[in-house]
Amino acid sequence: MPECPVTVVLPCLNEADALPGVLEAMPPGYRALVVDNNSTDETALVAKRWGAEVVAESVPGYGSAVHAGVLAATTPIVAVIDGDGSMDPRELPRLVAALDRADLVAGRRRAVAGLRWPWHARLGNAAVCWRLRTKHHLPVHDIAPMRVARRADLLALGVTDRRSGYPLELLVRAAAAGWRVVELDIDYGPRTGGKSKVSGSVRGSVVAAVDFWKAIS
Repeated sequence: MPECPVTVVLPCLNEADALPGVLEAMPPGYRALVVDNNSTDETALVAKRWGAEVVAESVPGYGSAVHAGVLAATTPIVAVIDGDGSMDPRELPRLVAALDRADLVAGRRRAVAGLRWPWHARLGNAAVCWRLRTKHHLPVHDIAPMRVARRADLLALGVTDRRSGYPLELLVRAAAAGWRVVELDIDYGPRTGGKSKVSGSVRGSVVAAVDFWKAIS
């Protein structure tokens, strides 16, 4: 059987509780690569126990972790998904299949019944996406934490943000490069362990909003 051409990058900071469920749901043959971004729990140990490759990234920030994972990947296709259990990795093959008509495929989060999605996170996400549609003519409705792209193309974009603004800068640069961006609905549920570093607090959302504004201005 040929090796699957997909590496799934999971940027993680203290996700030891959620990782087992995420890694257990990884599609057959997909290569899980956990980037441990200064965790103080057993994130790295749990990831190895469940068969994932682990890369350590000491520079703090979501963008730092994602970039380290993309650099470490050796497959032609790279997927990114949070390690908190809020999204199902089993939806990834559907996004990968859509690359035959896109340069970037993003998962548009659709809240499952009963999910409490903080108002400050939803409002900030909606405002930024409106800006992307009106200024950059990019048909997106979510700053998606689940996305799929070809590794070489992704690196060639030259995204420089190493904090929360990484996914937004990625979309801005994708628009400038004329990328075909496709959104597909995915289920978005409660995290299965730990606490969100962004939407889990007003402060986290404010920091993300500042990073977003820098990326989109």
